[in-house]
Amino acid sequence: MNLSPASLLQELDELAGMAGNPARYVVAFSGGLDSTVLTHALAVGHARHGVPVVGVHVDHGLQPESGAWAEHCESFAASHDIEFMNLNVVVDTQSGQGPEASARAARYAALRNILQPGDWLLSAHHRDDQAETVLLNLMRGSGPAGLAGIGRVRKFAAGWLVRPLLDVPRSALQDYATANALPYITDPSNTDQLFDRNYLRHEVLPRLESRWPDAARRIRRSATLAGEAAGLLAELAAVDARALGDRSDRLSISGLRNLARPRQRNVIRHVIADLGLPVPGAVHLQQIVHELVDARDDAEPLIAWPGARARRYRDRLYLLPGDDPEQSQAATQAFSGNRVLLPGGLGILVLEPHADTGLSPAVVERGLELRYRNGGERFKPFDQQHTRKLKKLLQEEGVVPWMRDRVPLVYAGDELVAVADLWVAAAAATTPGIAIRWLNRPPIH
Repeated sequence: MNLSPASLLQELDELAGMAGNPARYVVAFSGGLDSTVLTHALAVGHARHGVPVVGVHVDHGLQPESGAWAEHCESFAASHDIEFMNLNVVVDTQSGQGPEASARAARYAALRNILQPGDWLLSAHHRDDQAETVLLNLMRGSGPAGLAGIGRVRKFAAGWLVRPLLDVPRSALQDYATANALPYITDPSNTDQLFDRNYLRHEVLPRLESRWPDAARRIRRSATLAGEAAGLLAELAAVDARALGDRSDRLSISGLRNLARPRQRNVIRHVIADLGLPVPGAVHLQQIVHELVDARDDAEPLIAWPGARARRYRDRLYLLPGDDPEQSQAATQAFSGNRVLLPGGLGILVLEPHADTGLSPAVVERGLELRYRNGGERFKPFDQQHTRKLKKLLQEEGVVPWMRDRVPLVYAGDELVAVADLWVAAAAATTPGIAIRWLNRPPIH
């Protein structure tokens, strides 16, 4: 199968039937062969598709050359008139998940945080990756969803994760790069067989194909059948999810207890995926059921896995983004332009002018920065008569306990002028004004 900008755009047009029209194409741009080809084909086809393209490079800092790789990606993007972002992440090498899984969790957490509503995060996974993924998931003991391999489209944070190259073999990507003289990065770790995927790629699959020349095709066929089974389970889970509440990020504990164990695990797995969060493995799913669903009514347990966590409060199971729920927040963060990217999977704060009520322009011009609760803060919201303890306001608003110290506070100098997008201070408000919007935020109620 050949690849061209035209064939790529045809595939993207078909995928729009599942994900709607994209606001932006956000390419996970490592600078390697696969993502370089995808980025180039999108840039060449821009005159036709007209969708803004953003190349996002995640620097894991695990290789001495990582800084040079980021510079290469930035130069490539500039030469093709593409917006570029570089995200530096810290990989938790002590997570117990292994280096591959830890790096992947850090990467997707960073990408999740920058997506805006309607964005498509484009990943350059291709046909050869599919067979490797199915075998990896088989070795992990995955069920039908894992054995279905890589999906073309799924919800991810505020947008969609889309993989338009799944029918394209690696050889076609190499042919495209050669024909267009594309420079790309070769990561030396790609040959290190201590990594499971590399071992499968260089040792296992060639042996399988020497015995069964169509092994990759057979694996893909099995993945398709597993995908059909997973689809039926997803339909059942959607029925159960609707019965468990009107918000998918929190489920009724008492309702879950009325379901059989397999249906509990099935609906929890489905809802996590539907929220665009990393789906937990079997061990974490069992922990969620036994340690959260079965916990005593006044317990507030926590189960965490890379990129997400589950918590319980009263009769609700909360499913949340973020890698470290107890992460201490930065002392201060300044707005960069009209927005600020929050740490720990908390989302983005954006300034929105011309709102009915908001911060006065004079306050904004003084410069805004973010802080978090230290205790003892007092606040008088717009349209309220009295100054109150912030802790009491948050409790009355119904903010869940673990988020009360993570709600971003907006300061102008030493003056607390807004509490995220919950309240604007009476002394700092005007009508109309500049509103604060908290995008991609975790559930706080």
